[in-house]
Amino acid sequence: MKTIIIGAGEVGYHIAEKLSEERHDVVLIDKDPQQIKRIAEGLDVQAYLGSGTSPQALKASGIEEADMLVAATDSDEVNLISCLLVKNLNRYIVKVARIRNQEYLQEKDLFSEQLLGIDHIINPQNELVKTIRNLMEVPGASDVIEFVGGRVRLIGFNVPVDSLLAGRKLLSYSRKGNKLLIGAIVRQNQVIIPSGQDRIEAGDFIYIVARNNELDRVLEAFKINGSSGKRVMIVGAGETGTALARALDGTKFSTKIFDIDSERCSSLAEELKRVIVINGDGADRDLLQEENISDVDFMVTLTGEEQSNVLISLLGKSLGAKKIITRLIKLRDLPLISTIGIDTVVSSRLSAISAILQHIRRGKIISVVPLKGGNAEAIEAVALETSDIVNVPLSKVKFPRGALVGAVVRGEDIIIPRGDTVIKSNDRLIIFALQQVIPKLEKLLTVKLEYF
Repeated sequence: MKTIIIGAGEVGYHIAEKLSEERHDVVLIDKDPQQIKRIAEGLDVQAYLGSGTSPQALKASGIEEADMLVAATDSDEVNLISCLLVKNLNRYIVKVARIRNQEYLQEKDLFSEQLLGIDHIINPQNELVKTIRNLMEVPGASDVIEFVGGRVRLIGFNVPVDSLLAGRKLLSYSRKGNKLLIGAIVRQNQVIIPSGQDRIEAGDFIYIVARNNELDRVLEAFKINGSSGKRVMIVGAGETGTALARALDGTKFSTKIFDIDSERCSSLAEELKRVIVINGDGADRDLLQEENISDVDFMVTLTGEEQSNVLISLLGKSLGAKKIITRLIKLRDLPLISTIGIDTVVSSRLSAISAILQHIRRGKIISVVPLKGGNAEAIEAVALETSDIVNVPLSKVKFPRGALVGAVVRGEDIIIPRGDTVIKSNDRLIIFALQQVIPKLEKLLTVKLEYF
């Protein structure tokens, strides 16, 4: 599969990195010579100096023979024009565009086959707001991922030193009423796809799979706080902060949003019905205390400055906020920031990468979520009728080492699988997989002689 990526920023770079590790044919186009040099030195992909809005550059990159275009620059206009040009250069190519401007997103006809012909639109802001909302549903978790419309949840959390989980074999949990499964362990920033004989260690970050209607029981078994907090403080009323405030307006959450721009606050106060808008500096200790920061269940820092987000988060935590959610802008800072006491880090760029990957994977992929540590993914896929995975007990399927089926959804039934579980055609599968085994996994999920 040949993929052309427009834009060598963090989103484009990380997509190219993942695909190159999986031995895809990748060409990355960018007009910045420094970015091209970075790509050429760091990745095993072709790097082409040029603009995604140049027909000549697109032709030179091999667009006429490519299978997919990913327009991932920071400019919506460049992404849109690239897709328009490619539509006329290769009528069969699949086009994925990163679009952030809500005005464009409201014009649904703009992306139709008659106009731009864009197959998939990725809006990082919407994905990020969804991620934050999921985290608010399970305050004791550091990562919450929904699959199958919320019927299956993936809960990630740290194992404390005094936890009763430490030292126990995973087999003891997978057998517990056959209701849950530990799908992945992150240890020293490396992801382990475990077997039943592996043990949890203090300090591990683990992912458990559970049915949504049994979530309370699972959380109680693992001593995770499952009671949803109701007091939210948002710092930063930019596009994402405003989108989150709108999503929370009129819900069970009691929400306050802070911003130093008085005009923005006035406009937002007129629009929102229940959210309290405060014109002030979220880094002001006295203001935070005046607004009862110690009673806040969630403090979400969404300013446009990464350093400000980190400092405000640390201040809020020191003043008693129960859970901190911080937006990270530079993905390379993720390992560092996760170690300095901030509960949960989110990123719109990471959300964009996850959304784009689901359209690139072979097989009928519904969603793809990179796991903490970065070298593994949780994948939601459909079992296709003639793929090698169906009508065979899981113990007989030639799964690559480093891949694990965490759940099987069949109609209204959600099955936590065992070795004798047989996957049927059209089952929804939740799969954990290390990065290096994904090409082999794709072969299992793909209909013979056909790509999706």
